[in-house]
Amino acid sequence: MSAVLARRLSLALPLMSWGALSCSAPALAACERLLPEIAAPMTVGQKRRVTPEDLVGLRDIGATDVSYAIGDSPLAVSPDGKRLAFVITQGDAAANRHCRALVVLDLVQGAEPHVIDSGGEFMTMMNPTRGSLIATGAPEVVTPMWSPDGQSLAFRKRIDGRTEAWIASADGSGARRIARLEVDVEALAWSADGARLVLASRPGLAAQARGLDREGLTGYLYDARVSPNESARPLLAVGEPLVFRTIDIASQALGDAGADDVLRVPPVLDPTRVWSPVIVSAEGLSARLVSDDKPGGPMRISIFGTPAGTGASPVCLAEHCTGSIRSLLWLGDQLFYLRREGWAWETTVLYAWRPDRGQPRRVMATTDAVHGCVPAQRRILCLVETATTPRRIVSIDAASGARSPVYDPNPEFAGIALGEVKRLKFRNQFGIEAWGDLALPPGYAGGRLPLVVVQYNSRGFLRGGTGDDYPVHAFAARGFAVLSFERPAAAGTHRRDRAVGTPASGESVNRPNVEGWVDRRSLLGAVEGLVAQAIELGVADPRRIGITGLSDGATTSAFALVNSRTFAAAAISSCCTEPNTVMVQSGPARARQLLLDGFPPLGPGDADFWQPMSVSRNADRIAAPILMQLADREYLLGLETWAALKQAGKPVEMYVYPDEYHNRWQPVHRLATYVRSLDWFDYWLAGKRDADPAKAAQYERWDALRRLRDAGADHAAANPARPDMD
Repeated sequence: MSAVLARRLSLALPLMSWGALSCSAPALAACERLLPEIAAPMTVGQKRRVTPEDLVGLRDIGATDVSYAIGDSPLAVSPDGKRLAFVITQGDAAANRHCRALVVLDLVQGAEPHVIDSGGEFMTMMNPTRGSLIATGAPEVVTPMWSPDGQSLAFRKRIDGRTEAWIASADGSGARRIARLEVDVEALAWSADGARLVLASRPGLAAQARGLDREGLTGYLYDARVSPNESARPLLAVGEPLVFRTIDIASQALGDAGADDVLRVPPVLDPTRVWSPVIVSAEGLSARLVSDDKPGGPMRISIFGTPAGTGASPVCLAEHCTGSIRSLLWLGDQLFYLRREGWAWETTVLYAWRPDRGQPRRVMATTDAVHGCVPAQRRILCLVETATTPRRIVSIDAASGARSPVYDPNPEFAGIALGEVKRLKFRNQFGIEAWGDLALPPGYAGGRLPLVVVQYNSRGFLRGGTGDDYPVHAFAARGFAVLSFERPAAAGTHRRDRAVGTPASGESVNRPNVEGWVDRRSLLGAVEGLVAQAIELGVADPRRIGITGLSDGATTSAFALVNSRTFAAAAISSCCTEPNTVMVQSGPARARQLLLDGFPPLGPGDADFWQPMSVSRNADRIAAPILMQLADREYLLGLETWAALKQAGKPVEMYVYPDEYHNRWQPVHRLATYVRSLDWFDYWLAGKRDADPAKAAQYERWDALRRLRDAGADHAAANPARPDMD
């Protein structure tokens, strides 16, 4: 995983620490049917509405969430440019497993992929957070590596809790394990002659684990290594160096890797290595992305070497050669790259630049999500998805930008009716640009609808927002309008950059966002502005607005419930930013970071700071019913909120999912989260109940919560509360 991706995941949680269902629809396909059949064409009238099971069973190529699709592509083109290899993953909720297959696709029109290996366990990303490694629950992307002769593919596969090195014949004749090291293989590559594999791992992590086992015999010292909501066992520390070994394919003999071998390994998460690989053109010119000094700052194209016929390394000084650049690739003598531009960076632009021939050329611009691009002969292959079209592989003409289909892993969606999606834009009270996608029910012909806000990423297929917990199109199929909200720039950082630029050495990057809760106010202003547009369009019913969120989105939801009366119901998947929770349950390392960010220490003098944010300290003012669906590794962070709401007689219900992380990894839990969220908003915003007798107890509890809500409303009418905060 790249350092930039790790930073993205870390920023996604500015105030948090990471950490058998009965269905009426048919069971999902077994792993033996992972590759789909070609769907027959259908007319609009023949199409059915999407179900939660359809969304859980989507076949993925690469990262589930497009916002994490940074760094190496999951696509691998053969040395001759005629074949493509990639891993397909599909959730199977009926068996609560992930179906995985490594496939090869001939790059000719009409070709279908064939499986050359299948199986293996779910692989979750490890995120470096405040000096420790924490499992996120988000899937780790596996990119296969072609042998120099194009006859075999090397790849990583997890078996019995260990990530190993495997090799499969490209013709599908067999696959075998090559190496099972003491710890996970984090990256691999072929040697130049194809006789060996180069493996990157961190043996120091195994030594750390053994040390913790010994320490546990006499008790763990409680210190910054411990995150109580994760576990009482101290976490493994960041900083173990990568060790590079080689293994001979024929003899299985291990050896030390040379300098040339190390350079062939794609970069992995390591503070000592540049996240962006150096890519070399056929003429020997090298390029990579480097970050400005400012944390989280823009990427800049850096060129190394001298093209033939020139006397110096070229530098692209154009404005379009810096900023939000996502990836680089060489195609002949041209450097192609993706850059985000436009209103709140909603547009992705493909540029081409000949380093010795002037300015970059704009090839294509789109609001579709485009990522994972790789060169293949005279074209570019990318993963592309739209708000209503799941991810597929397309070919982009390098000259014109014209697109043509290559492979659709989810052809069944051609037979599913999805509603119209409208892009809404708004500039909030801080002058910050924001946008969101308004998804409508299929066949919507007008009228006011209940609306649900889903946060906080809206690029690509509208699946379930960040964390994939609130199924946008399934809500629309139930008759809801859905505002899929894209988080805009952080307000404090935006304001600081305009005033003084880069923060001083040692200064917390997040402190300007915490001061006066300016970023939360900015996000709430953006959300309410877009909701107001949906109301003005005649779509949303202002009395029936719900809000959802995971992580940063959950924090925005909590802030909205304290500071706004817009929302009639809420559902959150992580919780919460509370005075005792963040300073105690998050652990010493998180508490120290929060103090640097401007949070007050524990004590009686923090009331003014917490009043605009804390749900527990405003429990008597909370009117909306709240559904909390939390991972067992995070539920301790929600107890302060839950207990305060319960004590205040407010409608709240909490569920805890076992063996889960910040992002749910188990398909059965994803489906349960989908279904319960749909039921929750159906009940509170649409007045509907599922007739399934198995849910009778659920509705008995919710009826009791409704009585609590109504009693609170009667009390509030008789005793008006103080005005909402600014």
